[in-house]
Amino acid sequence: MPHSGPSQQRLHITLSSLAAASCLLLGPGVAGAQAFAESGKALVDYTRADLTPRRACADLGAFKGKDIVAVQATEVAASAAAPAYCRVTGTITPEVAFEVALPAKWNGRFYMIGNGGHAGESLEDPGRTGQRDAALKLGFAFAQTNTGHDSRKEAGGTFVLSNPQKAIDYAYRAVHVTASTAKDIVRQHYDRPASRAYWNSCSNGGRQGLLEAQRYPKDFDGVLANAPWVDQTGFMMGAIWNQKALAGLGSAGLTQQKLALLAERVMARCDAIDGVKDGLIDDPRRCDFDARRDVPSCAAGTDTASCLTPAQADAVMKIYAGPVSKGKPLFPGFAFGSEGAWMGMIVPAQPDAKPAVFGLGENTLRYMVLKPAQPEYDTLSFDFDNDVSLVKDWSRKADATSTDLDDFRRRGGKLLMTYGWADQILQPMMGVNYYEALTKRYGRRTPEFARLFMVPGMTHCQGGTGTDQFDAMTALINWVEKGTAPDVLPAARRVNGQVVRTRPVCPYPQVAKYKGTGSIDDAANFSCAAP
Repeated sequence: MPHSGPSQQRLHITLSSLAAASCLLLGPGVAGAQAFAESGKALVDYTRADLTPRRACADLGAFKGKDIVAVQATEVAASAAAPAYCRVTGTITPEVAFEVALPAKWNGRFYMIGNGGHAGESLEDPGRTGQRDAALKLGFAFAQTNTGHDSRKEAGGTFVLSNPQKAIDYAYRAVHVTASTAKDIVRQHYDRPASRAYWNSCSNGGRQGLLEAQRYPKDFDGVLANAPWVDQTGFMMGAIWNQKALAGLGSAGLTQQKLALLAERVMARCDAIDGVKDGLIDDPRRCDFDARRDVPSCAAGTDTASCLTPAQADAVMKIYAGPVSKGKPLFPGFAFGSEGAWMGMIVPAQPDAKPAVFGLGENTLRYMVLKPAQPEYDTLSFDFDNDVSLVKDWSRKADATSTDLDDFRRRGGKLLMTYGWADQILQPMMGVNYYEALTKRYGRRTPEFARLFMVPGMTHCQGGTGTDQFDAMTALINWVEKGTAPDVLPAARRVNGQVVRTRPVCPYPQVAKYKGTGSIDDAANFSCAAP
């Protein structure tokens, strides 16, 4: 089939609201990526060239590639969900399942999403197919993988028991081999390579994106890493630290009412520090909140919803502070302003229940960190002074903490990271610390290829009280293709579908400062400036 000539159709791109928060990290069903949606309120537009296939879809059923175990190709008719496309699925040894979706009218670009938690999602999961279909509507060639195991058969980290290679595939290999295979399939179908390749994902998917830039800098031209799980082993130790602190409370735990009280007192102490009382904390590091001082203390022998016992206040402060090893900080804690979302994530929803963050951390320790895996390991016996060295091997495989982005930067790659200051699943200082480490390495050159946007009040990937709706993907595309670096991400907060606040989200370390007049719910009255 011959190429069609480029049209001058204007393609508007924006990102919809981020996918459901906790599922991105903790559940197998959602990819952990923002999804495309067409909108008349896009930040930018650009010309799309509609390219058509040069080879029939059926021909891809005979595709041969390195380590390919099986491949199938199917024509999918146009529907209300997506335009017509060629769907290629297959397996890369040993069990890396992948999908490549090739639209009948292609914009010349390749787009890939990542995985939540310990991955293993079905390629047919609605949360993933929805992202595929939205990308296809905009003409992107799309790819995804399950990272080498099926979580419906091997839950959590148990997949490492059947084949040690699956641990490597999950850590970093599966994304790379899928991206390489998918781009080869794209080239064969359209008889030309993709002009640009983009990664967009959140949480564990953010970790995957960072590892791509670090390990395989040629795979993607632009990486959007939202709330990236930068330091998986550090997070694991933080989860254990928090659980130990809470376990000391016995049955006198932190209830939803107590967390609401805590959140109220944090806001009372911290809200106005940035110069405007708006229910947001621009930078929690500027607040000196102390639960032992700033929350009413329960009288001896009492424990009501209107106070914290000394033990409860101590546990809260340990969660804020993060783990300590041999008297020195080991990993950051959670930020002031996140308390309202702790229930079920950090704090158990029921007395005998495991909070989700601890469950993920424990699973990581038992199956991935410990060699060999120890499913019955008593996680609370982990010794922060003597056992930290246990994480080193897995850290080298899975943590995305390397600041060596030399090759990625030299070839023109762009990294855009976002993080919510009120993230209740991944400690937001993971993102800040990583970006500051990049800045230490690259100095003033850092913003030329890497930028971080911290979002006040936003929880994990979305939600919370902040302006959590913004279009980072268009910003990334324009940075890569037009050289226009994002100096601001216009953002909104919606309640019941209605915009109730707009605000600029600023590149770190800048913050949105109120100009002194006008509504605090109107972005026009704020500007990005140094803190």
